[in-house]
Amino acid sequence: MVRFIAMLVGAAFTFVLALALWGTVSTAITDPAPESAEHEFHLHPKDAELSSAGFFGKFDRRQLQRGFQVYKEVCAACHSLKYVAFRDLEEIGYSEPEVKAIANQWVIETPSVNPDTGEATTRKNVPSDHFPSPFANEVAARAANNNALPPDLSLITKARHDGPNYLYSLIGPGAYRNQPAELVKEFPGSKTPPGLHYNPYFANLNIAMPPPLTADGQVTYTDGTRATHEQMSRDVAAFLTWTAEPKLESRHAAGFASVVFLLIFCFLAWGAYQNVWRDIKH
Repeated sequence: MVRFIAMLVGAAFTFVLALALWGTVSTAITDPAPESAEHEFHLHPKDAELSSAGFFGKFDRRQLQRGFQVYKEVCAACHSLKYVAFRDLEEIGYSEPEVKAIANQWVIETPSVNPDTGEATTRKNVPSDHFPSPFANEVAARAANNNALPPDLSLITKARHDGPNYLYSLIGPGAYRNQPAELVKEFPGSKTPPGLHYNPYFANLNIAMPPPLTADGQVTYTDGTRATHEQMSRDVAAFLTWTAEPKLESRHAAGFASVVFLLIFCFLAWGAYQNVWRDIKH
């Protein structure tokens, strides 16, 4: 009797779920959601063609150093990099003395406490410190950016779909543009509000961040590379790809070694099978 009741309850539950699923599917077919301005005018990211892309991708150390320059001279004024320490820069080709100099000369100093008075103070950065935030707190960050909170960039390429390409497209040439007249005509309520900027690569088309890169030569590369708008966009995207996944190369190497091992193992297993059963007649 108990088993029969349990089967009956299960059948009823299954029927209700099937009914709800059918209702959802039929509604989606007969009455689809209207297209939004974001859906129609949003653009997919362009391919940044980074050397780290793909199964066998590797970082270009010179490009990472150029990207760090762009972050330091442009992005660091608003965006933090709190999960990266100064000493991590040795992994992209900086020497220990260079890292010490970068940490010591960084514009923002690390918050500290005066041991004599107990009052809040700051001190020079050392290689073991993480990159300090450009703002004291969230309120100060919003006050300086039209009430928008600049995201931390440590993991930004992992936090966004197709992160490296998205970042490259978001700040690259042609990203910031005038709002299309067709958009306002078709969706009158989608006019870019004051203080925001139209960017078709951003999720809702309107972004609070003003164009960070505005002209060629905004950064003077130490390696002599011509700093075009496109080059700077690609380089900083490469650098932030590294901050989000600094072990990418070792992961690729481990994956490749695992695949080779599995192929050899399969070959040996097949050979063992043939050897064990060679005298057995089927």
